[in-house]
Amino acid sequence: MRHNFGAGPCILPQEVFKQASRAILDFKDGLSILEISHRTPEFENVVEEAGKLVKELLNVPEGYSVLFLQGGASLQFAMVPMNLLADGATASYLETGVWAKKAIQEVKNFGTAHIVASSKDANYAYIPKDFTIPEDSAYFHCTSNNTIYGTEIFNFPETKIPVVCDMSSDIMSRVIDVSKFDLIYAGAQKNIGPAGVTVVIVKDEILGRIDRKIPSMLDYKVQIDGGSMYNTPPVFSIYVAMLNLRWLKSKGGVAEIEKENIAKAHALYTEIDRNTLFKGTCAVEDRSRMNVCFVMNNPELEKPFLQYAEDNGFEGIKGHRSVGGFRASMYNALPITSVHALIELMQEFEEKHNK
Repeated sequence: MRHNFGAGPCILPQEVFKQASRAILDFKDGLSILEISHRTPEFENVVEEAGKLVKELLNVPEGYSVLFLQGGASLQFAMVPMNLLADGATASYLETGVWAKKAIQEVKNFGTAHIVASSKDANYAYIPKDFTIPEDSAYFHCTSNNTIYGTEIFNFPETKIPVVCDMSSDIMSRVIDVSKFDLIYAGAQKNIGPAGVTVVIVKDEILGRIDRKIPSMLDYKVQIDGGSMYNTPPVFSIYVAMLNLRWLKSKGGVAEIEKENIAKAHALYTEIDRNTLFKGTCAVEDRSRMNVCFVMNNPELEKPFLQYAEDNGFEGIKGHRSVGGFRASMYNALPITSVHALIELMQEFEEKHNK
């Protein structure tokens, strides 16, 4: 049996793969989902259902629009300031890792990024607390979960200015109060679906407030008016995302999957803290449930353990190249049996090297 701990594109439910595979061969009257027009009523129904599922699963309030866009979260790094930041204005950013840093870099093309706090001093091993967000900021931006370093924000700051959040790697994994955010964006390839589509949840009233001319494809209002189909959308990615959101609903929704995610993370962190060969890399209170990062007390054992894991069917546990060590990504579709199998593997390796 293979155990997929890959950071993304990542594991999806087997039943979703089976349903998607059937649609590749026959979605409608012998036509594949890969060859139908996005203007057919059948696909328009897919987009509509996918949007409704996002709203239902996250309990999205009235006054918000759900978009399915292309370009990944990386394009959103630029679209956010392009749509929300007036020329010469300032937006506040929390710097908690590589992806937050990349978002900050895009702001200079439109205005100024004020970094309210950073954990760079500790290689992003914690989430900064006790910082002040200037009230004259156009918006405040944060990254809820940091896939590379294994930290997650569990308490978002209270502020009167619009809040924007990159939730690419933990959206749909836990209950959130969407009303506390004005714009949420997330690359799909963690808990929503396959790579190729990005979900945006935006409060309608924050749009249209700046005078800048925005290219149509990058204008949230244009995309809303076009129902996420201003141009040809990523049809297959949206369809698989819809199937995956159906699966999540059938599991009892976000509240139920959050319980599973807490259990998986607790089990693995408990073993890391107990095992004499391993240690965690992040502040305990900020440990991510989605991406568990750890190293070995003896770095010389890292390559042997990685090989041991690969030989026993474990995929994707090598840490990001910028930090090394190990990373076990445990998104919604990863069964807890795979976590228990990894724990057993760590215990076996410990026993072999402590003889």
